[in-house]
Amino acid sequence: MEVLSPMEKKLLLELEKHGGEAKPEEIDMELVKIMNAASWLQSKKIVGIKEKLIKEYEITEEGKKFLEYGLPEKKLLSMDNVTIDEIEEKFGKKDAKIMIGWALNKKWCNILKKDGKKYIIITNEGRKATSQPEEEALKKIYNGDFSIDEKIASILKKRRAIKERERISRSIYLTPLGWNIIKKGIEIEEELSQITPDIIKSGEWKNKKFRRYDVKAFAPSIYAAKRHPLGQLIEKIRRIFADMGFKEIKGGYVESAFWNMDVLFIPQDHPARDMQDTFYCKNPKEIEVDKNLLDKIAKVHESGIDGSKGWGYSFDKNKAKKALLRTHTTVNTIRYLANHKKPPAKVFSIERVFRRENIDTTHLPEFHQIEGIIYEKDANFSMLKGILKEFYGRMGFKEIRYRPAYFPYTEPSMEVEVQWRGKWIELGGSGIFRPEVTKPFGIDEPVLAWGLGLERMAMILLGLNDIRKLYFSDIKWLQTLPLL
Repeated sequence: MEVLSPMEKKLLLELEKHGGEAKPEEIDMELVKIMNAASWLQSKKIVGIKEKLIKEYEITEEGKKFLEYGLPEKKLLSMDNVTIDEIEEKFGKKDAKIMIGWALNKKWCNILKKDGKKYIIITNEGRKATSQPEEEALKKIYNGDFSIDEKIASILKKRRAIKERERISRSIYLTPLGWNIIKKGIEIEEELSQITPDIIKSGEWKNKKFRRYDVKAFAPSIYAAKRHPLGQLIEKIRRIFADMGFKEIKGGYVESAFWNMDVLFIPQDHPARDMQDTFYCKNPKEIEVDKNLLDKIAKVHESGIDGSKGWGYSFDKNKAKKALLRTHTTVNTIRYLANHKKPPAKVFSIERVFRRENIDTTHLPEFHQIEGIIYEKDANFSMLKGILKEFYGRMGFKEIRYRPAYFPYTEPSMEVEVQWRGKWIELGGSGIFRPEVTKPFGIDEPVLAWGLGLERMAMILLGLNDIRKLYFSDIKWLQTLPLL
């Protein structure tokens, strides 16, 4: 009783007057206040709310004509053995067609062909026809009675004589707990529900009763605005790399095969270059490449550099000019190195890449890659392992392991795996750039490089089984997701 507001108490007393149950419109209170009080009382199990879907009908202009002049087909009943031409001449072709159609449908008439003309012949059923159920239904609707047969309502809607609308009828009733409260007696008195500066200054609060608050009462959830979880994750990764002394770089979506693959010593017959693995562009179809650099990289592929034997095939310079959507962000780092030949350098990027992947629970054709390099004297494989362990540790992964791997542009190479639900999950590749990648640009010191998957990491951190959920517009999931 002490936690009930004056409005809730008033509603309970009103329900008592109506025998314990009433529709909102029957209660002597403002509708907004009624529903607000009823909602709070329902959450406290003091009242219940019944809801019923009610169909109502409205007579259209066509229906009003039916009411006033009767159904059009009834006019045919006095026109036995009359030609259709005469009926059309009298009522017009459009109305005649409607009249004859409905009369035939009700079996009030037949059509007889004689001497090249069509005659309307009234049947026995037509002669017996008097008041029609459609007309009776229209009269009931006109008088505010909507209890008409569904089949008749369907016919009237088809004839555009009525429009149907639905509304919800509600009634509020006292629960056993509500009746118990009523029996104990309800007294409405003025209470303070909040303190204002004026009440404090006047001292009015000294003579008022304060309403107690029910801390267990229902309250709507409030969801503050926040970034999408992928956006949060990207910002977190940016902060981690920045704290570790890295600088962020960016690149473009469209690249030449030369910068995306050739400078990284990926052979031109590599499966990744096939149309089923890479998105090639129609416009532009080709991107021009610096001729001197193109010749230099062609030589690396054909015969190698600094002791390397290369791939031993004839390099196709036209293939190198093909435009494509970048398949990895390693293209960002090799471009950066080409323009910053002097060490040291520590850079990273978090950007979208594109591959012709079949969409399933762990693959997307468009996703984000976390790319990074360290370029400095005496950089080594142990340093690379330490950097990745530090990064994943800051991301919250404690169980990390490394596995030997193969990539055309790094040697040695390794994949990084983390433990997820008792399984080891691969999250990215890494290694030290091969001389065939760095030497053509005059880079002599070791370059440690890695490319890590963002979406798979997000799946693990968010506890998802399906990578596609990251891009679903599930507002409830996004609202209830905690900050990363």
